[in-house]
Amino acid sequence: MGGYGSGRPGHRQNAEDCRSLDVNRLHREGCLEPGKTGNWVWSRDGREIARIGYRSEDDRFVLNYRVRLYGGDWESIKQPTRLTYTPCNFGNKRPYFICPAVVNGRACGRRVGKLFSGGRYFLCRHCYNVAYTSQSEPRYDRMLRRANKLRVELGGEPGTAHWIAPKPKGMWQRTYQRKRFEIQWCEDQANRLFISRFRQLLSEDEFQTFFD
Repeated sequence: MGGYGSGRPGHRQNAEDCRSLDVNRLHREGCLEPGKTGNWVWSRDGREIARIGYRSEDDRFVLNYRVRLYGGDWESIKQPTRLTYTPCNFGNKRPYFICPAVVNGRACGRRVGKLFSGGRYFLCRHCYNVAYTSQSEPRYDRMLRRANKLRVELGGEPGTAHWIAPKPKGMWQRTYQRKRFEIQWCEDQANRLFISRFRQLLSEDEFQTFFD
């Protein structure tokens, strides 16, 4: 028994390689207002590369588009996707998609913020086995990337060869100290993880040097 997501790819796909629909961005742009119709456009370097039509209803977001898979014929798709909302502070509400995938008679039904075009339909990343590039990075790389991001936030340069920048004007002292501590912790963890992984390439004296 088939449905949305039948024949989905078994290999892992990168999120950065898939077109996606972000329900929060659609909400900010006013696309989820009941009765609203229009086109959602993807662009690269200022040039349009794809578009789909949409219609918003009270509790559904309906997509209309054409797709061609593996060099086959173009196919017209009409995909309704349920919407749900959770309350936020100050009377606001946060929207979510309910993934419409049905594989072998089993509905997904996950509440998600993004749907991906990993195949014929727009489904959640779990159904399409989609992962972000950062998820496949070694943990020590993620630690260094986090530390470098914090260094730049403080007005400094990325990389352990540079001093951590002094406290920016207007930043609370406790905020600065927290960020500074996190930079040092992330870099220390990255160093330990890297050395632990490649310890077999070092002599015992070289290994002790890193941890003295």
